[in-house]
Amino acid sequence: MRVRRLIAAAMGVVALAMPAAAQDFIAGIPREEALIVQGPEKQNADWFNMWASGGGASHNGQQQLTADTFWFINPEGSGDSAWTNALATERPIYNDDFTQMTVKLREGVYWSDGVEFTAEDVVYTVETQMENPGMGWSAPFQVNVESVEATDDYTVVFNLKQPNSRFHTLFTVRWNAAWIMPKHVFEEVEDPASFAFNPPVSLSAYVLNNYDPNGQWTIWELRDDWERTSIGMTLDEEPDVKYVVYRTAGNPDARVIEQLNHNLDVINDIAPEGMFTIARDAADTTTQWLPGFPFAHPDPTLPAVILNTKIDELSDPRVRWALALMIDIRSVSMGSYRGAANISALAVPPTGAAIPDYFEPMQAWLEDFELDTGSRTIKPYDSTIAEQVATLVRPQWGDSLPEDEDALKRQFGFGWWKNDPEAAGELLESAGFTKQNNQWMTPDGEPFEINLLVEGDNIPTLARAGGIIAQNWSMQGIDAEVQVAGPVFGDRLDVGDFDAAIFWTIETWGGHPDLSFFLESYHSDFIRPIGESQPPRNLQRWENPELDEIIEANRTVGFDDPEVVELGMDFLKLAVEEMPMIPLMAYNKFAPFDTTYWTGYPSIDNPYSASGPFWSNLRYMIVQLDSTEQAD
Repeated sequence: MRVRRLIAAAMGVVALAMPAAAQDFIAGIPREEALIVQGPEKQNADWFNMWASGGGASHNGQQQLTADTFWFINPEGSGDSAWTNALATERPIYNDDFTQMTVKLREGVYWSDGVEFTAEDVVYTVETQMENPGMGWSAPFQVNVESVEATDDYTVVFNLKQPNSRFHTLFTVRWNAAWIMPKHVFEEVEDPASFAFNPPVSLSAYVLNNYDPNGQWTIWELRDDWERTSIGMTLDEEPDVKYVVYRTAGNPDARVIEQLNHNLDVINDIAPEGMFTIARDAADTTTQWLPGFPFAHPDPTLPAVILNTKIDELSDPRVRWALALMIDIRSVSMGSYRGAANISALAVPPTGAAIPDYFEPMQAWLEDFELDTGSRTIKPYDSTIAEQVATLVRPQWGDSLPEDEDALKRQFGFGWWKNDPEAAGELLESAGFTKQNNQWMTPDGEPFEINLLVEGDNIPTLARAGGIIAQNWSMQGIDAEVQVAGPVFGDRLDVGDFDAAIFWTIETWGGHPDLSFFLESYHSDFIRPIGESQPPRNLQRWENPELDEIIEANRTVGFDDPEVVELGMDFLKLAVEEMPMIPLMAYNKFAPFDTTYWTGYPSIDNPYSASGPFWSNLRYMIVQLDSTEQAD
């Protein structure tokens, strides 16, 4: 592998912030050949082992550009058009009772070191993680797989412990999935869980060029043999993008400046004010998902208040409901998104297929839902939230807002819970809490304290939401404090080192009503004690026998069976009753693209790929971009 050294080690981030007029902006790479993408600052940047905990580069382009698995689903698509066979040549082949899955593999795919990819890599990937608890996909493999065998170089047969019609989703990318390991590399090391895998061998179209040991940037380069990859086999010609640079880009304001100076092509997220500034001041050199307000891309992801259900104070649904009723969702929407949020009371993002499949048919159930506070019975749902938020933003964006009620609901949300501090207090009292001098005390007589974890400037809208929610709780007598975790945010969530957090544990396929993408991981088989790594995605560690029954039933029906929606509704009703997390909104991302060097980005009118920098599907965008051939 060819790894270039920096001209001078001191250049670092400074080199990446040079004006666009500098043609060779870092390591001799022409600017017009490089796509510059916002990446997070990561600790332990020398670590490229995506299959073990502690990885530093998986979000800095590694999983997006070098990893591969059987299938991809475009979250912006629908039906057959959303499905892509990657390392597999066709969809999964199940037997009649879903206890066996066969995968036919693509021939002619090679690792970047020249070794051919075969079924032996797949068998090694599964067996190694089953034998090494704590690796990324150990738990789901251990729970599901009885045995796995390569019947020939290009056929893999999985024998399952019990029927599971969703087993293939472990290898299906919506954001990430179980990536295939290079057997010929890992079998040479003693401990695959402690192997740094540096430099990494690539199975996709790009390979590592260079990286900053401090985690500020990573450079990926198009492979010379890019056509010997699954994505390369879908292309008629060589991609225009020769280099992909993942780099930190400072706080949200700094990202705006960097894009206005054409030093940042793809932004992951900025504050709404920054988006409005770019749309106003750089309309000729930028584009975004929506041409007008709210401009943002609605990810099929559900930011929520994740509640650590293994903590005594938060193990009671009455307490979790009390926290929800103390929140004024209007202030959260305005303070975090300046009103450009799509609010959700259900534990599923209000995007794509979820609107006709779940939100519209469940409105009557939500309006009739009753909650026993211990003193009385209330109906906590407010279906007028969309109109209330629209009223707040109409003075600024009136001409661009729809007047139609249904359109308003699709843009701002169908409804949420009433801000009802009185009912919240009754719920806490029924759970044994007492109030002394405007301070809620736990049943043990200690002050009720909650540390609310946020990531920080990397996702400014959610950091702001956390501040507003903590303020809502504090005003009602809970000692709430926001903690900004920064680069260790994910690690703390993973091991349960938090009381509450603003993040997401629910992500859907987008264009399909099946909820297995996140729901499968919610089974109690995967629960780990606090202090141990929790397999994705049940970070709240919610355990419930009814939940297990729903998941197990979903495993026995086909992916496209109408019963999928019925089971989905059962889950959503249970999540309302139990409130293991407090759903907030769809993840509307303010993610403009600079068009100075590259064009052809996805949009609502051309939704051919996901475009989030951390999404593995981003590879399908990168290889489709067209160079403007503008060299300074």
